[in-house]
Amino acid sequence: MQSVIDYIFKYLQLVRVTDIIDILVVAVIVYYIIKIATDTRARNLLRGIAIVLVVFFISRWLNLTALNYIIGAALQVGVFAIVVIFQPELRNLLERMGRIKIGKIIDFAAGDETDDMELTIQSVAKAADDMSRTRTGALIALERETKLGEYLGTGTILDADVSSGLLENIFVPNTPLHDGAVIIRGNKIISAGCVLPLTSNPNLSHELGTRHRAAIGLSETTDAVIVVVSEETGKISVAQEGSLTRNLSEDSLKRLLSRLMTAGADKNETIEKMKFWRSK
Repeated sequence: MQSVIDYIFKYLQLVRVTDIIDILVVAVIVYYIIKIATDTRARNLLRGIAIVLVVFFISRWLNLTALNYIIGAALQVGVFAIVVIFQPELRNLLERMGRIKIGKIIDFAAGDETDDMELTIQSVAKAADDMSRTRTGALIALERETKLGEYLGTGTILDADVSSGLLENIFVPNTPLHDGAVIIRGNKIISAGCVLPLTSNPNLSHELGTRHRAAIGLSETTDAVIVVVSEETGKISVAQEGSLTRNLSEDSLKRLLSRLMTAGADKNETIEKMKFWRSK
C-alpha cells in the first residue's frame, strides 16, 4: 500500500501546475459550449458531427481508403458550410458566452428541474378552452427534444411556472406580449412574445392566419408541439410535424398533448390531421 502511495506522490510531482490549469480551462470551455449548444438546433449538429468523426476514425482504423478519403474531404468543406448555415446560432453562442458571470463559471451542479408535464398539459388545455370561449388569439409552443433557444431571445424572458391564469393574461388583446408566441419548457413558461418562422407551404387553407402559419412553420423545423387558438373563430388547433389537428375541445386537447408530450410517448402514433387544401 505504501508503495502505491509513493508512486502516486511521485507522479503528481511530475505534473506541472500549468498542466492542471490548462486541463481545467479547456474542460470549462467545452462544458459551457455543450451546455449552451444544447438549447438550440446546434445540439443535433454536434451529434451529427460526432457520428461522422466516429465513422471517420473507424474507417481509418480498418484501412477503408475510399470511405476515409470521402469523409475527410467532406469534413474540410463541411467546416465552411457549418459556419454559413448556422451563423445565427454561432453568433448567439458567442453572445451567451459573453454574458456568463464569472461567479457562475464553476456552477456544474445546476441541473434541469423535474418536469411536471401533466400539470402543464392541464393548464394549457384549460387556458386554451377559456380563450376559445372569448375568441382570444393564442400561440403556445411546447418544447420537446429539439431545444427552442434560438427563438427565446425574440421575446421577453419570463421563467415562470405554467398556469392557465398566466397564459390567459399574456394573450389579453392590446397588451405588450399578446401578439407573439409563448414557449414552454417542462413546467416553465420560458419566454413570451416570441417570433416564430412562418411556413412556406403553398397548399394551406385561406382561412389559416399568421398564428397557424407560424405554428406549422415551427413544427416543420422542430419536434415542438404548438397549440393555436384562432382569434376569428375561437377554434383550438395543434401543429405537429408540419400538420395541423383542428377543432379540438379541452378534453381532446388534453388527450392529444398527453400522447405527444408524456415521456415515452410514441412519436409515430397516428393522430387525426387536417388535410391541406390547395389554394385556389
